[in-house]
Amino acid sequence: MTQGGLFTDPAGTGGADSNQAGASAASRGTAFFDAGAAAPLAARMRPRTLDELVGQQHLLGPGRPLRRLVEGSGEASVILYGPPGTGKTTIASLIAGAMGQNFVGLSALSSGVKQVREVLEAAKQDLVRGQRTVLFIDEVHRFSKTQQDALLAAVENRTVLLVAATTENPSFSVVAPLLSRSLLLRLESLDDADIATVLDRAVADERGLNRDGKTFKLDDEARDQLVLLAGGDARRALTYLEAASEGAEDGKISLDVVQNSVDRAVVRYDRDGDQHYDVISAFIKSIRGSDVDAALHYLARMIEAGEDPRFIARRLVIHASEDIGMADPTALQTAMAAAEAVQFIGLPEGRLPLAQATIHLATAPKSPSVIKAIDAALADVRAGYAGAVPPHLRDGHYEGAKKIGHAVGYLYPHDDPRGVVEQRYIPEGLDEARYYTPTDHGAEKRIQSYADRLRQMVRGQ
Repeated sequence: MTQGGLFTDPAGTGGADSNQAGASAASRGTAFFDAGAAAPLAARMRPRTLDELVGQQHLLGPGRPLRRLVEGSGEASVILYGPPGTGKTTIASLIAGAMGQNFVGLSALSSGVKQVREVLEAAKQDLVRGQRTVLFIDEVHRFSKTQQDALLAAVENRTVLLVAATTENPSFSVVAPLLSRSLLLRLESLDDADIATVLDRAVADERGLNRDGKTFKLDDEARDQLVLLAGGDARRALTYLEAASEGAEDGKISLDVVQNSVDRAVVRYDRDGDQHYDVISAFIKSIRGSDVDAALHYLARMIEAGEDPRFIARRLVIHASEDIGMADPTALQTAMAAAEAVQFIGLPEGRLPLAQATIHLATAPKSPSVIKAIDAALADVRAGYAGAVPPHLRDGHYEGAKKIGHAVGYLYPHDDPRGVVEQRYIPEGLDEARYYTPTDHGAEKRIQSYADRLRQMVRGQ
């Protein structure tokens, strides 16, 4: 069997080299992936040939590297990156079957550096005998840097053909040297037609629901609902189908049966991974783009997936200043109120102030002038434009301040009927600085009309 019990060999043959050091993992073709009669539907329906594989045609066209691997003629190690249920493990099983008997499967959840090195040492010995080892690592993003580094020499020297699978962006989760030594192949979520094909095949196939003298009929409405719930994940579609079949007393899987068996879709979202960043990015960009419906959609996805509501609230507060600012000064007040409300009441009720703030910000007039203003000022300071504070502006609330000229000659603006006086505030060398440039959006249109006049009055220009 393989390390970590990731796959099983029901035949118990172990393969020709089952005594290899530490690994005990050589197999004959796809035996590691074979599912017994008691296995879940998704495992029983795993494609056995390339023709049974649904989707990923952009990677499996004639002459493509992945097709060459599956057909047993490829030489390059690959990292398969994509959402759950898109065929990563299935493709590994097909490669295993094509490459012959030396196949080792490791799970990053249960294998350490010691196991990796034992497998690589055995692979060296097998290579001397003319036998190539295919090393499949599931969830490679969970391997530490040290574990990934242990693979580098073997991959570069082609001691093993590495097939690694991950749901996380390899740019963030796989070390750069390993990335540069492997082909990175991105798998896409299956489309609706693909999922429908998977469901129909499972209903009709003897490995699926059509066994033990039982037959099932999947209604069109039920199929559509399962496709919707699956979200492009074939494994999830089959899991839901199996649950629905258990509730279909007469073999008819109707929409009611599906709805009673499956409560809700499972949102694909990893709070530490790609989905976390992608969804929050889409959320903020939808608000910035004033698409209130899209913003609420992404908010709902985060809430349903269990995202920390305080994180969402913080992003709303930031956005209120970054993308709205003085075009609607009340946006920041609303965002802060939502953040405080979430802290006070928590979820599920906290979804209401979060939604209110999202709606306010998405429908508010937009202006980037606040972030542009502070970033321009910071740029000048970092460039060295930080002259001395004019003496008349310095603190004069201590004995002896006036003797050294601090606070002497300061003009109190409220003594002027206009509330504004001509006086130097900005340090020497920055007389032409114009950091804040209001737009003509929302409340900033009023500010725009007098901002330049204020500068002229203050600076005497």
